[in-house]
Amino acid sequence: MDFPKFVIGDNTDYPEDIFVIHLEYPRFIINLKDDDVEFMEDLEEENESELESEMEHLITIAGEFYDREMERYEKA
Repeated sequence: MDFPKFVIGDNTDYPEDIFVIHLEYPRFIINLKDDDVEFMEDLEEENESELESEMEHLITIAGEFYDREMERYEKA
């Protein structure tokens, strides 16, 4: 089974939060409300600055993914 790179998570216990789950390495959940990131696995030892740069990029595209999905829901 192929999984998408990102999915949106929702939970009525946290009605103000917007969760985007990244399903490729490094797997993580980001709460777009406050950009809080929780990794779902231990990270392989990598260059710290390289990982920081990659995470900044992934957080940016997670937000873009959410915006795109919301536009599609509004059009439907």
